[in-house]
Amino acid sequence: MHNLNFQFEIQPSSGVPIYRQVMDQVRALVAGGKLRPGDVLPGIRQMALELQVNMMTVSKAYAKLEAEGLLEHSRGSGMRVAEQTGPGTLAQRQQELRPLAEALVKRGMLCNLSPDQIRALVESVLKEQP
Repeated sequence: MHNLNFQFEIQPSSGVPIYRQVMDQVRALVAGGKLRPGDVLPGIRQMALELQVNMMTVSKAYAKLEAEGLLEHSRGSGMRVAEQTGPGTLAQRQQELRPLAEALVKRGMLCNLSPDQIRALVESVLKEQP
């Protein structure tokens, strides 16, 4: 188990259900190796408080991830990342981002941005990341 130094974020106005946003973030963190087998996720109550959402929303996300085999319930310590074959391959990690990239490109084109302007925006955002 290693130190979990990340924060989950939700965007209520995105149109994506909040439980799906939580699920997508957990999947991406596992695929990227930031969440490893044995790492314990925040408890349902703690996560709900941090995200300012209903506990049932977090419970639904955790239950679905458990059904997928990504998480497992650990008696006494909550939900933890199940044993996996290791971080996802580059192709798997890229596939995690593909729907977001497609949405970004479509929205950019609706805003009448050129491919170069969309790339410049992505580069700008990347430079702002720690």
